[in-house]
Amino acid sequence: MNRIINIIGVCLLAMAGALLTLSEIALAQTGAGQVLTRDGVSIAFDLKPLASDGQLREGEFADVQFRVTDGASGQPLSGVAPGAWIDPQAVAADQAQGRDQSCKSRVGTFLKSNIGARPLLDLNSYFLLVMNRDASVSVVDPSVSVGGITSTLARIELKQSPMDWVTPRDNKKVFVSMPTAGEVAVIDSEQFKVIDSVAAGSQPVRVALQPDERLLWVGNNASKAEESGVTVIDTQSLKPLKHLATGRGHHEITFSKDSRFAFVSNRDDGTLSVIDVAGLSLVQQVKTGSSPLSVAYSPLSGAVYVADGKDGTVTVIDSNSRAVRRVIKLQQGLGPMDFSADGRFGVVLNTVENRATVIDAANDSAIHDLEVSAEPYQVVFTQAYAYVRGLASPKVTMINLSSLGEGRQPITQGFEAGPQPPRLAGDLPLASSLAVSRDDNAVFVVNPVDNTTYFYAEGMNAPMSGYPNRGQIARAALVIDRSLREVSPGLYSSRVKLPAAGRFDVAFLLNQPNIIHCFTAQVASDGAPEKHLGAAKVEFLLDKTAVALNDPYVVRFRIVQGKQKIQRSGVTDVQLRYFLAPTSRPREVAALEVADGVYEAPVTLDRSGAWYLHVRAASLGAGFDDKTFASVRVLPGQTQ
Repeated sequence: MNRIINIIGVCLLAMAGALLTLSEIALAQTGAGQVLTRDGVSIAFDLKPLASDGQLREGEFADVQFRVTDGASGQPLSGVAPGAWIDPQAVAADQAQGRDQSCKSRVGTFLKSNIGARPLLDLNSYFLLVMNRDASVSVVDPSVSVGGITSTLARIELKQSPMDWVTPRDNKKVFVSMPTAGEVAVIDSEQFKVIDSVAAGSQPVRVALQPDERLLWVGNNASKAEESGVTVIDTQSLKPLKHLATGRGHHEITFSKDSRFAFVSNRDDGTLSVIDVAGLSLVQQVKTGSSPLSVAYSPLSGAVYVADGKDGTVTVIDSNSRAVRRVIKLQQGLGPMDFSADGRFGVVLNTVENRATVIDAANDSAIHDLEVSAEPYQVVFTQAYAYVRGLASPKVTMINLSSLGEGRQPITQGFEAGPQPPRLAGDLPLASSLAVSRDDNAVFVVNPVDNTTYFYAEGMNAPMSGYPNRGQIARAALVIDRSLREVSPGLYSSRVKLPAAGRFDVAFLLNQPNIIHCFTAQVASDGAPEKHLGAAKVEFLLDKTAVALNDPYVVRFRIVQGKQKIQRSGVTDVQLRYFLAPTSRPREVAALEVADGVYEAPVTLDRSGAWYLHVRAASLGAGFDDKTFASVRVLPGQTQ
């Protein structure tokens, strides 16, 4: 998905043509921020600190805000999906190329998603968390391929094997249940590390956040009746508040839209527990059948739907009166159920019959019975489709939501997500193997057999790409969105942790009309004694890694220091050392600084094969980054 966006962005850069003159741009500095007016569009940039004294200070948090409006009417422009990046200001590049051209060049580099040329802060990025069979979570950057093999960036260690997880709307944390540890791990998804483990009762399995995200609810599948129920955890203090014994068996959890009531199913008791959230008290037990397997809420009908696998029924309960509205009789074998985002259509899966029943919440009736992937066990929704995953087939079934309705003929299609059905992997968690993309028009699908996560974009015949999970065994996926979000009409915002003190460019990209501009921001020191930045590192910025024999080739790289990637400029003894593998004599050539901390060196690649590149500088230690290298493959061709 990011690759498609990047290609579009690069094409737009090429179409931008000649630089705009100052007469074509109106840029104003106001007390609240900076305003750019161009091509009939006004963009107001502001970086608002969260600190009470209103200072932008390193290590603290701030909100990056872009207000995009029509230049003439002032009306907000919604749904324009801008891009933005924060990187140290490149003074030398600005002086050499001109401010606008320098900004455009950097944005073009960022759009290529080269792992060696990443901005300090990317406000368009998203990451994929992959739940592993062992006690770990893998972090994947789908926009970057490392050597064409893997995109795994990090591994998060857990105390025990995970079972289920959930993340708030801002994706800042991830709550992961660990049944054998009796705890819920709390992952900081900005730093990709575990920051806490919270006691969550006996056998914590299912986790769910109520709509206002104030409380986390954990289902306890304990063998003892007094321990079986739910544990409630405060999401701010990360402290358990109360345990409620609701009944025996596995528990599924849902909530009323206003977070007033929680509804907890008790599989072995055949009941649904209604809990008053304000008082954390059990107010009612509703009989729903012999074996309730799933529970879902529709904000459209204001009702809770409980699917019973043994009786083959869906019981509809009014969330306000808590009275049974209706019992929809279907077939035995019912299992997982969920509703589309608008609450109109519910899809309940029948694992035994390999079918899915569509329920219309407008009149609480079953309107379609569809054949789906064999032994369906998971369903997720995008705006346009319901995706159904089967245990006994690698195929994912897609149900077109716009085709549903009484008297209509539903449209279904599907795609293969890997070569083998998930059942062959065994010991699967409750967490879904389907994860909806940040753009709500694509899904990631984990195949636990071939240990690969596939990316499928709507409109394609097959998955576009796959991400192998080398070293671990993949089980489920979750998308963590770091991109700008439209928090109100025309206002796009993202919260960031401010980098080390300095002056920064905040690059902005709008596709329609094509606008690229670099705003500026100044971050103050935190006043602490100067910190040691650590050893310098090299990041290669190679446009291509395969060239024809004797073609001119210039190696471009930058030297950075510390976690904030402060660029090291003014290093005068930088040399590029390169050789043809495996045995040729190394050659060296001086590198010259062409921008702040960015260096270039021309090389002569006069033999076909794999050439390896290293950067050296006596002032930084002769081989200051010996572990980092790049390679260029020279293809056979005519010798000049």
